[in-house]
Amino acid sequence: MDDNFSTIINVAKWGRSVYINIQKFVQFQLTVNVVALMVNFVSAAFTGSAPLTIVQLLWVNLIMDTLGALALATEPPSDAMMRRPPVGRGDNFITKVMWRNITGQSIYQLLVLGILLFRGDSLLQMNNNDDLLNTFVFNTFVFCQVFNEVNSREMEKINVFSGMFSSWVFSAVVTATVVFQVILVELLGTFAGTVHLSGWLWLMSVLIGSFSLVVGALIKCIPISSGDASSDRHDGYQPIPTGPSAV
Repeated sequence: MDDNFSTIINVAKWGRSVYINIQKFVQFQLTVNVVALMVNFVSAAFTGSAPLTIVQLLWVNLIMDTLGALALATEPPSDAMMRRPPVGRGDNFITKVMWRNITGQSIYQLLVLGILLFRGDSLLQMNNNDDLLNTFVFNTFVFCQVFNEVNSREMEKINVFSGMFSSWVFSAVVTATVVFQVILVELLGTFAGTVHLSGWLWLMSVLIGSFSLVVGALIKCIPISSGDASSDRHDGYQPIPTGPSAV
């Protein structure tokens, strides 16, 4: 520390960055938890078996906790954070904006995975191959989380790609997740309980997962009341009041 005023600004900026990054991680983690729990529970209740094996759930847990924390909690601060009003002591950590994003993404993923679980065999002509269907569901689920991780970079901004490649940790984590997912499905089938997927099924998994970006953009157009986000702004920030009206 020193007596330079810019140091105070940097401390405030990094403090806000840490707080917001933790919120991003919690939003991502809750979405993964809700979807994974509901998919396995509903499938077990109606079909008698869960589509995600223990090894697959451990991999999902690794994505959700370790890799998710590395990707989202290490995002560098931006000057735009200083335009945000300070967080009050009585403010909820999980804001209405976060609940909106969690709910929207969870609904989309549950609908898609539910259709695949109960109608995927006939839609994709898998000839009652349960192992193939479960592997495809698992692969699609993981890619939904990969793209939702990108979504979680910005809780309110529609442009989630801004500054993404300036964070080498985030880029490395996403790349590593995709690479290890390919290895898990294609090379570690006996260990992970997966089978080989054709190029078409891989493409379908990626496309379904990437649609989370579109869903995320649409969700962020839903206005939130009570000061969490302005109904006519989509940059994630509200101007700090100035002038006589602010007194």
